[in-house]
Amino acid sequence: MSARLLEVCVADPQSLAAAIAGGGDRIELCSGLELGGLTPSAGLMRLAATAPIPVYAIVRPRSGDFVCDGADLDAMLGDIDAIRAAGLAGVVLGASRPNGELDLKVLARLQEQAEGLGSTLHRAIDLVPDFAEATEAAIALKFERILTSGGVHVALDGVDNIATALTTARGRIKIMAGSGLTPANVGALLAAVPVDEVHSSCASPGPASSAPAVRLGFAAETRRRTDPAVVRAFKAAMAG
Repeated sequence: MSARLLEVCVADPQSLAAAIAGGGDRIELCSGLELGGLTPSAGLMRLAATAPIPVYAIVRPRSGDFVCDGADLDAMLGDIDAIRAAGLAGVVLGASRPNGELDLKVLARLQEQAEGLGSTLHRAIDLVPDFAEATEAAIALKFERILTSGGVHVALDGVDNIATALTTARGRIKIMAGSGLTPANVGALLAAVPVDEVHSSCASPGPASSAPAVRLGFAAETRRRTDPAVVRAFKAAMAG
């Protein structure tokens, strides 16, 4: 197997620079990481377009579930157009039915709009009742990869479902594990399931926000940002 890739999830200009400096292989660009990741701003996308590594932007117009109505779909189609116009390499997509199954109709429409861009199926797959069936659906929809934690909060606890996706994939789609991974536990995950790629924010506590911003509720007392040292530690752990 070729060297596994590390995708770093970032939501601000400082984290973008840190992911590149630390040696990340690809960027997932978003806003609102504390909400699970939302579509990034136009300005952040323009900045990311200058990165020397591929950048994929998440297409998620709101927090909450992944069940899309007509207004959500219209917003997502417009966001895909904006991502293309910004010059980014790809999109990160997902859509669910109320029962947790993938919404194949919505996903097909999103993939049609994203033609020519790379595409990742995001953790909407972690809600599905059948990982093998969902993996086959992602292949049929021509996604490049699936990001999954195996249906749990921490990917290391979801290795059975990740293994099902990997076995079903048989090299037809890449499987990327993410959620709760650190340089200390990624080796154990890779020993259990030899996934193609790993996903993390590679964050450490950042500088405290200014007191006035915290007092008025605009900022938390501490914030987490991608740390180039954590990126390098991830890469070393993955190689080891």
